[in-house]
Amino acid sequence: MSDEGAHILITGHSEDHLAEARQALPNATVIANDAADPDAAEALAEAVREFAPDGLDGAFLNAGFGRFAALDETDADDMDKHYAVDLRAPLLQAKLLADCLKDGGALLLISSGTVGGGRPDALVYSAMKAGIRQAVRSLASAFAPRGIRVNAVAPGATETRFHARGGMSDDEIREYHKKVAKMVPLGRFGKPEEAAAVACFLLSDDASYVTGSEYRVDGGISMA
Repeated sequence: MSDEGAHILITGHSEDHLAEARQALPNATVIANDAADPDAAEALAEAVREFAPDGLDGAFLNAGFGRFAALDETDADDMDKHYAVDLRAPLLQAKLLADCLKDGGALLLISSGTVGGGRPDALVYSAMKAGIRQAVRSLASAFAPRGIRVNAVAPGATETRFHARGGMSDDEIREYHKKVAKMVPLGRFGKPEEAAAVACFLLSDDASYVTGSEYRVDGGISMA
């Protein structure tokens, strides 16, 4: 989005990742904000009002947490963390950022290519992301009178640090990558910029007649 000329506000809770963002995007505004904290949504809205007093053209709510494990290896704390980051956070953010968005703006959430499948090791994560899929439709209806479009991008297996943040070791990640790559019809993991390109489209005027939709960027794994 920065390459497209957008003035962007980036949030996150990892100081190392925030420092990387500041170095890579010196013209961006980068702030610490932990989506797992329910009070953080109001703090984010305050930061946005200062960042864009005339209103936001678009917002991409893409905080995420995933610990892939079978149900008998998942405890209540795991479930609560998934709920807090993957479902509650974007709903609170959408609620509190609604007044910050310009009429005719765009709101983008992040779903997942795991939704619609039946992976036993992704039960809790997939359940939260299925909630996002439904939330997108409901939000699209709620925000339509203001001309605000609401959509989701649903990445599949992508080369990010997502699984490391979920607690997987380097060896576990390597084995997981080998296993999943064989399941992807295109035969590889996606690149972050491939999902980002679809996100940019959905936030842009090129998608001016698209709302309530989920765009899958998963190499075809959802149809396998």
